Amino acid sequence: MTDQKFDVIIWGATGFTGRLVAEYLLGKYGLDGDLKWAIAGRNKEKLESIREELGNTHIPLWVADSMKMGSLNAMVQQTKVICSTVGPYAKFGSNLVEACIKHGVDYCDLTGEVQWIRRMVDKHHEEAKAKGVKIVHCCGFDSIPSDMGVYYLQKEAKARKDAYCNHIKLRVKAMKGGMSGGTYASLNNVLAEAKVDPSIYKQLGNPYSINPEGERSGPDVGDITKVMYDDDLESYISPFVMAGINTRVVRRSHALSGYPYGKDFRYDEATLVGDGFGKKMTAKITNGMVGAVMSGGFLKKIADFYLPKPGEGPNKEERENGFFSLLLLGKLADNTTLRAKVKGDRDPGYGSTSKMLGESAVCLAKDTLSDVSGVLTPSTAMGDALLKRLEDNAGLSFEMVSDVS
Repeated sequence: MTDQKFDVIIWGATGFTGRLVAEYLLGKYGLDGDLKWAIAGRNKEKLESIREELGNTHIPLWVADSMKMGSLNAMVQQTKVICSTVGPYAKFGSNLVEACIKHGVDYCDLTGEVQWIRRMVDKHHEEAKAKGVKIVHCCGFDSIPSDMGVYYLQKEAKARKDAYCNHIKLRVKAMKGGMSGGTYASLNNVLAEAKVDPSIYKQLGNPYSINPEGERSGPDVGDITKVMYDDDLESYISPFVMAGINTRVVRRSHALSGYPYGKDFRYDEATLVGDGFGKKMTAKITNGMVGAVMSGGFLKKIADFYLPKPGEGPNKEERENGFFSLLLLGKLADNTTLRAKVKGDRDPGYGSTSKMLGESAVCLAKDTLSDVSGVLTPSTAMGDALLKRLEDNAGLSFEMVSDVS
């Protein structure tokens, strides 16, 4: 396509995260520069209100409906890239992906819904690959820091040791920021779908569930589900709530790249707790409460009441005071180790995520990328170009370190 009006259209700009992405693009790239972008949603009045809130009534807008293919087809033909913030994606995202592939338009989103990604892989990967379209899921906190962190560490391992790590551990060192209302709604939808279709539980439990068909097995046996001691880091660790999607994205990246780290490559994620007994017990109690919420019942009702709803989120000060710090420890075949840190300068679920997604969309639209296509991951779709944008613009840092401090 050569006659698009825009480089990027933000789909779902009236939602909380969509508005933040629009705010970011306006502040970073303006309207009259090299990047041509627009906002879109199903309600014209709300879109106009967002323009007023952002202080620029000249932002182009487009009206469409997730459930009406005709309106989606008309919208995607206006742009090089669709940047979608409308979830749960299993409810509202499938038609848009189909429209993008039909019209040769690249796409990125924020989904962490394993069962929906699996559907998109099974249904659309080969067609998107044949048409040269990049469909890139998981371009927020799930799963850019994990996927690009592994990509960065393995690049450094190859440069420094002329070998790749055959086992990488990601550990959450510190984080400040609440769960996204959209993320919680998506999680609830996954559980609701699984109750109707029990086969979804099998997909959620398979560490390789979004790998290419015929390649859905390997040495990893599942995510960490209990508090345990990590000898390498001399600390107790507890389950990390985002591991269920992040680990699968990293494994899909490895598979799509042709297994450069070897078929025996292993990857896991957890949260660092510390080496004290009190911290260990606190982690066990927290883990038990999270499990109780996910299984339903009284604690689930409490969580439903107190956690943010889709469209809700922290104020500007809370977003700017948030952060995250992740440690990656990689082991080589000779048992030597390398360590890297990934840091973000805003709260993970909103402030940092909106910048990561915005830069992913701009990267797809403006940068010279490899011709790899299909249903991809951030690292396989954008590689070094995205790594540079994240560091230059999105407040992320990737750094090799000699210790865990």
